[in-house]
Amino acid sequence: MRLKSYFCETVEGAMAAARQELGSEAMLVNTRPAPAEARHLGDYEVVFATDTPEDSAMAAGASDEAGVRLSTEIAEMKKEIENMRSMLRRSVYAPAPATGTSHRFADTYAMLSAADVAPELARSIVEAAEDRMGAQRRSPPQNEVFDDRASDGVFERALAQEIESRFTVEPQLGTGSGTPRITALVGPAGAGKTTTLVKLAVNYGLVSRRPVLLLSLDTYRIAAADQLRSYASILGVGFQAMETVTGLSQAIEENRGKELILIDTPGLGTAEMEDFAGLGRFLSTRSDIDAQLVLSASMKPADLARTMDAFDAFHPHRLLFTKLDETGSYGPILNEAVRSGKPLSFFTSGQRIPEDLEAATPARLVGLLTTGARALECSAA
Repeated sequence: MRLKSYFCETVEGAMAAARQELGSEAMLVNTRPAPAEARHLGDYEVVFATDTPEDSAMAAGASDEAGVRLSTEIAEMKKEIENMRSMLRRSVYAPAPATGTSHRFADTYAMLSAADVAPELARSIVEAAEDRMGAQRRSPPQNEVFDDRASDGVFERALAQEIESRFTVEPQLGTGSGTPRITALVGPAGAGKTTTLVKLAVNYGLVSRRPVLLLSLDTYRIAAADQLRSYASILGVGFQAMETVTGLSQAIEENRGKELILIDTPGLGTAEMEDFAGLGRFLSTRSDIDAQLVLSASMKPADLARTMDAFDAFHPHRLLFTKLDETGSYGPILNEAVRSGKPLSFFTSGQRIPEDLEAATPARLVGLLTTGARALECSAA
């Protein structure tokens, strides 16, 4: 008897790989999310047991009692593996002995850490969730008894409430209820600003039958303005390209009759910030323009933090995260929302226009943090 693990982005993919190599007689032992230390191999782990040729010969003449014994051994082996996995995860938390932290809290900390939530933030959330649950257990609703299953549910609710309390969402465009609503998308190159702007134009302009105008300051990237001009032509909305902040200001004044004005800006690296200081000053002094910082969710946490700091010069009002489909770790979104205090506005998870755009909600981010890519796959389905 031998055990073998298969890792893949989906459970179905891992099972298919196992069946192909081991055959249909292989026995499924366990299916679970991949542990943090093996996450680079795939999001899910499927463990199969199979007989060697010698085992098969012995099994052919074995009695029913031997079969029961074999099943028991497999079950014990599975339990041993689970215990080892839990011990590894708990070692990440390493609480001080005096705290008496339970396995559940240690596992939760490990889960948040695996999602790239900053260590201090993860610890604070887990401890606060523990306090929330403790308060509810000390003063339970009338006639409610906390058994183990109920206790798990109480902790999950406390955890979700605690995460949600750490950030805000504002899935909207513009700075007020007046017209025109003006939103400028700023951010690093490759974050997906142009595609996101078109999605916003369709979902919050055309669908609501609002007159829309697309403006482009991105004359530095080859054919960038032409790409947006083509989209505008397909959608049947207005489009203008300009090369200066003065031209942008004039275009806004000339189109006050529009209900929604969306502005595309050049993708900037940190070394280019000084060259566009004028644009930063313009956006920061226009109270009628809602600047939203567009960031890729797949950026490394340290790079994401540096980019956030660099774009402070543009005084963005909200954070918009793209490319959720290109990562399985969503902790950096929470990290930056908490660190900056800026609300989240929208999420995108693909190139389809206009489908791959959604309003940010607290429950959505909690789901991504606690179930990772599975939440994204379920949403897409």
